[in-house]
Amino acid sequence: MVGTTTNEIAGTVSDRVYELKAFDDTKAGVKGLVDAGIGKVPSLFHHPPDKFGKASNLGNTEHVIPVIDLSEVGKDPSTHQEIVRRIREASEKWGFFQVVNHGIPVSVLSDMKDGVRKFYEQDIEVKKEVYTRELKPFVYNSNFDLYSSPALNWRDTFACYLSPNTPKPEELPEVCRDIQLEYGKHVMKLGTTLFELLSEALGLHPNHLKGMGCAEGLITLGHYYPSCPEPELTMGTTKHSDNDFLTVLLQDHIGGLQVLYQDQWIDVPPAPGALVLMTNDRFKSVEHRVLANSVGPRISVACFFSTGLLPSPKLYGPIKELLSEDNPPRYRETTVSEYVTYFIAKGLDGISALQHFRI
Repeated sequence: MVGTTTNEIAGTVSDRVYELKAFDDTKAGVKGLVDAGIGKVPSLFHHPPDKFGKASNLGNTEHVIPVIDLSEVGKDPSTHQEIVRRIREASEKWGFFQVVNHGIPVSVLSDMKDGVRKFYEQDIEVKKEVYTRELKPFVYNSNFDLYSSPALNWRDTFACYLSPNTPKPEELPEVCRDIQLEYGKHVMKLGTTLFELLSEALGLHPNHLKGMGCAEGLITLGHYYPSCPEPELTMGTTKHSDNDFLTVLLQDHIGGLQVLYQDQWIDVPPAPGALVLMTNDRFKSVEHRVLANSVGPRISVACFFSTGLLPSPKLYGPIKELLSEDNPPRYRETTVSEYVTYFIAKGLDGISALQHFRI
């Protein structure tokens, strides 16, 4: 900064921290700003222009996120292998695919989205009682990386830690308690099937990824993206790749989810299920983001298969069965806890956390 003194820079940083704390102390989140009738997006939420292009994939068959029907899994050998082939192709090309006929009733999907909406739209004084940045079975706040990210996202989030230690019912908000527990059971079952299919897609035994502990932990994130008066200035969620083994995403009808493919942002049309897995770059850990919108609120539920809360010394890295002289490891081994701790401390700054673990 030409002509700017150290004291001025320090003052600017101090002002920002004060504004962040003031926002946090309201315990009302972004929804609180909207409910107060805010007409402009505060500078804390301003994001720089994205450097990647926006490709319209409406009607473009080349840029269509794969949709895979799971209804015939395990019934007919040839059909099963075709599903495995499609999952392999989608995971290598996109790192993202959608599943239909996955066994979770439509009524459960609808009730889960309604449960998220009811939680955020209940009286603010009730929500304030569970607003926290401490690690608990149920955590509600706005922007987990509030004090570390370059710019805030236009969303509020609750996290519910469902497995391996299932919370007691009284530890969850009554308004979404029952559906949280029911939805978690369905997702755990679906996850087991997906890990088997992904193992096969890698040429491994169906139980390989489960045997590594990939299906042991489950965290549900309920996101609420309020309508935004100036959506072009901010983001619903900054560009990032997830910090877990696999993500199952349920989104509502509004849309806004995009994946980065060949340096272009591709829209992911709403459908019940989007999944991510990292295997030494053979399967992409895809970077994605969510746009802010002016019509909201947008509701989404992201289920993370992760054991980040388990104090385990177990090391994870590129699957050894997939390595060779021609395909050496591209990432160093790390514990899930170390990876998650780094991801949270770094925040959503637009740079993949995976880069930190590259060899």
